[in-house]
Amino acid sequence: MTRARHPKKEIEAALSHAALHGWRVEQSKGNGHAWGRIYCPDNDKACRCGEFCVSSVWSTPKNPGNHANAIRRIVDNCSHQREVTTPRVLQLRT
Repeated sequence: MTRARHPKKEIEAALSHAALHGWRVEQSKGNGHAWGRIYCPDNDKACRCGEFCVSSVWSTPKNPGNHANAIRRIVDNCSHQREVTTPRVLQLRT
C-alpha cells in the first residue's frame, strides 16, 4: 500500500530514508499538528529505552530542513541500525 507524499520535499526525502531502513511510515488520520509517525522496525526497550522507537513527523515545521535532519538522525542513531551498518574492526593477533 502506498502512502501519501509529505508536502515538504526535504521531509519526504527523510521519510524515504527511514522507509529504506525498514522504518514504518504512517500518515495520521486526524487533524492534529503531526502529519504522521515513523516506527522503528525493532521497537525494543533496550534501544535508548524505547524513547525514539516512535517519532512524530510534523506537517508544517518551522524549518523543514532541520526537521528532516532530525528524522535522519533518529533513524541513523537507532542502536539496532548501528549494529547492522557499522563495520566491525578485526584485531589481528601478532
